[in-house]
Amino acid sequence: MEEKKLDINSIIGFVLIFGILMYMLWQNQPTPEELEAQEEAKQEQVKATQQTEEPDQQVHITSTELPLGETTDSLQLVNMQNKWGAFAYSAMNSSDAETSIENELLALKFSNKGGYLSEVKLKEFVDYNDKSIYLIKENNANFNINFGTTDSRILNTKDLYFEPTISKNEDHTIVSMKLKVSETKFLEYRYNIEPNSYMIGFTVRSQGLNDVVNGSQDIVLDWDLKGYRHAKSISYENRYTDIHYEYEGGKDDYTGASDTDENIQDVSWIGYKQHFFSSVLLTNRPFKTVRIKAENLVQDEDVDTLYTKNFAARIPLELEGGEFNQNMDLFYGPNDYKVVTTFNRNLDELIPFGWGIFGWINRYVFMPLFGFLGSFLPYGIAIIVMTILVRIVMSPVTYKSYVSQAKMKVIKPEITEISEKYKDNAMKKQQETMALYNKAGVSPMAGCLPALMQLPVFYALFQFFPSAFDLRQKSFLWAEDLSSYDTIAELPFRIPLYGDHVSLFPILASLAIFFYMRMTTGQQMASQPTQEGMPDMGKMMKYMIYFSPLMMLVFFNNYASGLSLYYFISNLITIGIMLVIKNYIIDEDKIHAKIQENKKKPKKENRFQRKMKEMMEQAEKQKQVQKRK
Repeated sequence: MEEKKLDINSIIGFVLIFGILMYMLWQNQPTPEELEAQEEAKQEQVKATQQTEEPDQQVHITSTELPLGETTDSLQLVNMQNKWGAFAYSAMNSSDAETSIENELLALKFSNKGGYLSEVKLKEFVDYNDKSIYLIKENNANFNINFGTTDSRILNTKDLYFEPTISKNEDHTIVSMKLKVSETKFLEYRYNIEPNSYMIGFTVRSQGLNDVVNGSQDIVLDWDLKGYRHAKSISYENRYTDIHYEYEGGKDDYTGASDTDENIQDVSWIGYKQHFFSSVLLTNRPFKTVRIKAENLVQDEDVDTLYTKNFAARIPLELEGGEFNQNMDLFYGPNDYKVVTTFNRNLDELIPFGWGIFGWINRYVFMPLFGFLGSFLPYGIAIIVMTILVRIVMSPVTYKSYVSQAKMKVIKPEITEISEKYKDNAMKKQQETMALYNKAGVSPMAGCLPALMQLPVFYALFQFFPSAFDLRQKSFLWAEDLSSYDTIAELPFRIPLYGDHVSLFPILASLAIFFYMRMTTGQQMASQPTQEGMPDMGKMMKYMIYFSPLMMLVFFNNYASGLSLYYFISNLITIGIMLVIKNYIIDEDKIHAKIQENKKKPKKENRFQRKMKEMMEQAEKQKQVQKRK
């Protein structure tokens, strides 16, 4: 067989093939940018491997479900796959753009990165500087689902790219943000924006991810928010800035203004309340457990602080058949009783009306009354009219209290006489004093009970005015905003507890309280019998005349001017009522004559009085026996 030799043509062919291969290798070598991307991909892969339970396990990446175009660079694809695994499809088809949607009340922006609301503006309101109210803006909020994948990755939706789709009809607008593995496999955030509503329908659902998401690992939703400052007094706003929530099928509670870190169970909604505005996450299927945190961000009130508090909620989620399926709602709006009650979701608990009877009085008496008056009167005048009506309704209680004090004043000489007669026998003195009260038809507690009856009304109004949304940015006389403090002078320095300004309404309220207490304290001292220990009591009551107005002057300097206006008018009216009662209604001579008549009438002791008398007599006998021994 003839041996084939390597001729010149073969040599030329091999050289050409070698040259072509070298040229192809040179043409396809990675650029410096691609080399850098490749290095980042390797680092990401090392990190992902370190997070797995088995460090030796290798991550296998497939791209069978990524129908990318022919122009997609292979190295970029590898980088995306290394970073986001199966969700690289969305990363290759999305960008850092935002989607803007509005209705009559809200202006919203949705970010492709993270798929969540990146901006929420309340179109009808402005803050104390006449700037628009934003509940979400410039990365002050975070909404993230942390989950593991079947290829041993730990992913955060805030770092992944969603694809937006908008559909509109006459009733509402749907914004769909999809985090895609492919066109048929995705995680979706679905927002339903209705006209003229602060409530946004929100659903987290998935399709075809049961072989992508690792259901055996914890899946956690993190919802964080830093509350923007909206009011002139940040300390006053912060006092009413906290977390409210509903749990166990209708119960409600709140954390209070202090820092908190607690776990709550069976939660229907969580509200980040910022005095007059709230951000609320509601769910149709209650969260089994939620960890909530609130942290005060105001370190120095003299500094122009941007944020009030930092809120956080950590919520474990459960899959249904390996898929996400959580129907929720988002409320971004005012803590206006007329607004929150329209949703029938118990959101009126965001308004701190008070517990028990105090809340009942505010909801069913003062709120409807003030709403009615405010519908046709300026709000400052509405406060005055409501205060007058309240004082008129409470005037019978004031009358009874004053009459009781007058009766005690009339029989004071007789009580003093008993005290002198039995000054060495306390038991006998008490027996005779009680007998005198019984014969005269006078009760020392009669003056206290009317005052106690007024406490629920006073406390309810104390809660009502700082929570009345209608007072926000409503002016009256020199007060620019009845929901904040009024200012007649700015101080060049800050006084501890008082502030750096002078408010007039607290000064007027303090003066009214001073004169009211002088009247009532003088009447009480005149009605009290002179006995041991009473001089010290008299001094204490005199101190209270000055102490209470001083407390009002200091602490109410930063409170809502509407509340100070109420106290000023209320005490003025009370003083007027007491003067009328004293000068035109009560006749002490007639009261004295009636008491004398009562003393002549036989008095039938009730069971309690009889028992008390027997106990006192028995105690007196025992005392006498001990003296004989």
